[in-house]
Amino acid sequence: MAEYVIALDDPEAPEVRSLLERHLEFTRLQSPPEDVHALDIEALKAADLWFFSLRDEGVVLGVGGLKRLDADHAELKSIHTAEDARGRGVGRTIVDHLVDVAVAEGFGRVSLETGTMEGFAASRFLYQSAGFEVCEPFGQYWVSPHSVCMTRHL
Repeated sequence: MAEYVIALDDPEAPEVRSLLERHLEFTRLQSPPEDVHALDIEALKAADLWFFSLRDEGVVLGVGGLKRLDADHAELKSIHTAEDARGRGVGRTIVDHLVDVAVAEGFGRVSLETGTMEGFAASRFLYQSAGFEVCEPFGQYWVSPHSVCMTRHL
């Protein structure tokens, strides 16, 4: 496997912005407007959010964020792997890194929301394989046939 470098990054950096724009486009194509919960670039710059990129030899292959919900609960946000990097462990590496950050920051639980459509099947499999289980909606989410929430206790 390649030697990936994961570091805090700026969502406005051109190569990062490009991947985030593809992420937003993907979620908008897959989900009805009321069930698109991907954060825009400005929201990814919030003080309560850690935003990371994963690079291989300087090339951005994936991104992901960890948002503080409260003192014990954080949420995975905007995890996306470049299309030509899929199947290379990028998504799993990002998820594992975000969980490690959550542990280091003292969170007791990490949750996420993803789509139920076929386009999100690989994401759901990834999260399940990383120890996340389906849960009731949390935070600003609601019961929807297009959305599933998952959580992992740390």
